[in-house]
Amino acid sequence: MVKYKSNLEDLEKSLNYSFSNKELLKTALTHSSYANENKMKIIENNERMEFLGDSIISLIVSQYLYKKYPNYPEGDLTKIRAMVVCESSLSYAAREINLGDYILLGKGEDITGGRDRDSILADTIESVAGAIYIDSDFKSINNILLRKFEDNIVYAAAKGNLFMDYKTELQELLQKEKKSEIDYKVYKEKGPDHNKVFFIKVLFNGNEIGKGKGKNKKEAEQMAAKDALAEMR
Repeated sequence: MVKYKSNLEDLEKSLNYSFSNKELLKTALTHSSYANENKMKIIENNERMEFLGDSIISLIVSQYLYKKYPNYPEGDLTKIRAMVVCESSLSYAAREINLGDYILLGKGEDITGGRDRDSILADTIESVAGAIYIDSDFKSINNILLRKFEDNIVYAAAKGNLFMDYKTELQELLQKEKKSEIDYKVYKEKGPDHNKVFFIKVLFNGNEIGKGKGKNKKEAEQMAAKDALAEMR
């Protein structure tokens, strides 16, 4: 289980941004479950900042896509933005900076794996974006987000090859068979607990059809399914 880290200086280094008002960052990392458990006021959890950050990220991505792809019609830009500003891509970005380590969670959420839950990670990175905007300005948060995530999210999403749900696609393809058993198994792990890489193989009716690796099991499973689809095609 991921353990809580209280040293926010490490997170600021990962963000490449130092808060003038440290309380803003603390609020951005305070989940409602922790606030409720500790009888805190509504304004002391991150939901309001999440609301703001969601709009800011959407605007930054929209502006980037508008300038980067001048020949794309509105419909294509909307699809790309939806691929970028979605739970899976935002949680991926959150894991890149180990954001889950720093979230203040209620005991129940913590015990049940909340630190690595896509929905919580995505919401928290939105609240952090909102906090940076409040602490600085739009230009600063624009530069930070694009510097951090342009290559591995925005550009790749525009190419249409990132954050596809390969597992669902593979399942739908293989379920055409009368007898279809799909299984994902970890066959190797590398690295320390705080920076582990998982290696997973996907089996179809007991036969290996693809392999993948990732910083968590979900990501590794998606990459294994992608590999299987590529082989089948």
